Parts: sequence; C-alpha cells; structure tokens
Amino acid sequence: MQFDDDADLDTSEVQDVRGSRIPGGKATIGGGIGALIALVLGLLFGVGPEQLGLSSGDSEPQASASTVSEVQQSCLKGRDANAREDCRMVAVVNSAQDFWRQEFTRRGGQYSPARTVFFANRVGTACGTATSAVGPFYCPADRKVYLDLGFFEELRTRFGASGGPFAQAYVVAHEYGHHIQNLTGTLARAQDGRTGANSNAVRVELQADCYAGVWAHHATQTPDEKGRTLITRLTDEDIQDGLSAAAAVGDDRIQEKFQGRVMPEAWTHGSAEQRQRWFYQGYRTGDMAQCNTFR
Repeated sequence: MQFDDDADLDTSEVQDVRGSRIPGGKATIGGGIGALIALVLGLLFGVGPEQLGLSSGDSEPQASASTVSEVQQSCLKGRDANAREDCRMVAVVNSAQDFWRQEFTRRGGQYSPARTVFFANRVGTACGTATSAVGPFYCPADRKVYLDLGFFEELRTRFGASGGPFAQAYVVAHEYGHHIQNLTGTLARAQDGRTGANSNAVRVELQADCYAGVWAHHATQTPDEKGRTLITRLTDEDIQDGLSAAAAVGDDRIQEKFQGRVMPEAWTHGSAEQRQRWFYQGYRTGDMAQCNTFR
C-alpha cells in the first residue's frame, strides 16, 4: 500500500485526543480477561458501546483548544503516511471520505462526513464511554469513528491476522461502511436485539465489510479535491492482508479461540468465511448495489 509522497493530508477529518484527559463515566463492565472477551464477542468492529450496556453519559472527547495534536504536527503529506502509522490512518480516512463523497454525488445524493477520533485507553462518546477493549467502533449518535491505534497490534498478535498496512485500512474502511449505513438508513436494522447467523446484526456487519471492499476497489482511482490520487498502489498482497483481517474477526474464529466452541446462535458479525466473501464481493464489483446482504 503506497501513498503519493506529495499529496496533502487533511487532518481536520481526524480528532486526536491521545494523551488528553477524557471526561465522562467509567464503563460498567470491569477490566480483566472476562470483560475483554465479553467486549470482543459483542462489539469488535461494531456500532456504539451502548450495545454492551456501557455508561450512557453523553460526554465526548475533548482536547485543549490551544493544543496542536500529534497528527496536526506530523501528518502533512503522503510521504508521512508512508512513514507513520497514525498518518497512514489519516490518509485512509481521507481516501475513504473522498470516495464516498464522490459516490454519493454520482448517485444524486449528498455525503455528510464523519470524523475519526484517535484515543488511548478510554474515550467518552455520544453513545457512552468505552475502553480500548471494545475495539474500533462507529457511534451513530455523533457520527464519529473511534479508534485506539494499539488495536492493530492486538489484531495481529491476539487474533492472528497477518497484519500489514492494508489490514489496518480495512478496519477503518469497515467503520466508514457503518457510517454509510447510517446515512442510507440501513444501520438501524441491527438494533432489534437479535443475534445469530441470519440476524440483521450479522447482515449489517457483512454489508459494512462489502462497503470496505467497494472503497478498496476504487482507492487507487479516487482523486482528492485537488485532483490528486492519494493512494497510488494496492497489491494483491495488500488485499490478502485485508482478507486475513476480515477472517480473524469472524465470530466463529473468535468463539473458538476464547470459548473453545462455536455457537452460531450468538453470532453478531458473521463467520470468517462470510466476512471474507463479502469484503471480496465489494472489492471485485466496486458497486455498493452489490452489497445487499439483506436479500
């Protein structure tokens, strides 16, 4: 995965509150491995910590207005994305939003952007307060993606993904898939409280995987507002890293690893095979109309 060294990065699309003191209540689920497993099984790559009964306070992350964040200082050009993980995530956010903005326009709609919040350890959101154990998530109440960059190491070491820059990009693109669902009205279908291999919760997650694949299909052909394409190269190896990440967070893989048995009736995100298949469906076709997991 390669970025244009001279392309500009738009750090306004990212809010960096790492190192800031975040107000708000504590999660009602305590620490320890039991809590981690509960969080992982319930929400990994999911939507809003309120699904797990976390505190319902409406505090959002705040950083001092006089503080220039790390990404504002260091993530200026594509060359920075080629060199630094946090800058790479800024670039992926920029590319994903450039694509969806243009796709909505092409379809006669209007895209509303979503910021990504970089946090460490704990964060307050309009969906409640969450810890890093929750994993990356999208909060529909404030239309923001929340990401602790330390999760990427967990994805490789704890969940067995192959790693690599595009595995990280897949995670971010999946969360922006939830934002697209929020804008198009399909996200609410996951909120009926049901679980299982054929539940709406699973169908929503698989559609977000497919939307991530649609973005990947167009990533090297999507210009920014200045007409410059930010991502210049995606290889077959990059796509395989994305597929590896998708499989690593399949419900069956996670249940087998942490519980020792697979229980399809408790699935909320889909199997490893399903997640790979729907990501590849989006990547192969490049058409969001081919991502109807509810059919």
